[in-house]
Amino acid sequence: MIDKIGLVCIWVLDQDEALDFYVGKLGFSPHTDIEAEGMRFVLVTAPQQPDVPMMLVVPGPPVMDEATAEQVRSLVAKGFLGPGSLVTADCRKTTEELRARGVEILEEPEERFYGIDAGFRDPFGNHWRLTELLPAD
Repeated sequence: MIDKIGLVCIWVLDQDEALDFYVGKLGFSPHTDIEAEGMRFVLVTAPQQPDVPMMLVVPGPPVMDEATAEQVRSLVAKGFLGPGSLVTADCRKTTEELRARGVEILEEPEERFYGIDAGFRDPFGNHWRLTELLPAD
C-alpha cells in the first residue's frame, strides 16, 4: 500500500527564476540542485514539511518531446495547471506579506467552509491557493 507522498512536481518555465520565487518570496528552503541523467533537478521544501520536496521542472526533453513541452508551457502560462494549496496559520497576514514581496494576489482572503482561502500565482502562471484550515474536529 502507499504510505505517503514523496515528491510533488511543479511545471515552471525557468528554474533559476522559480528558485528565486519559491525560496525568496514564498520562504521555501532549497533542498537539491544538481545536474543528473540529462536534466537539472531543482527541489525545494516547505519550512514545516521538509520530507515532501517540490521539484521545479521545466517542460521538455528528456521528460517529453518538444511538441508536448510547448503544450504544457502554454497551459502553465494560462494558469490551467494549478498545483494545489499551500497551508498557513494566518491567511490574511501571509497574503499581505506575499503582496509586499511582489507576489501577484489573484483573490483576497475569503472565509470558506474549510477555512480562510486566497489565491495567488507564480511568475509562470501556476495558480496556487493559500489556505488557513479550520481546526479539525
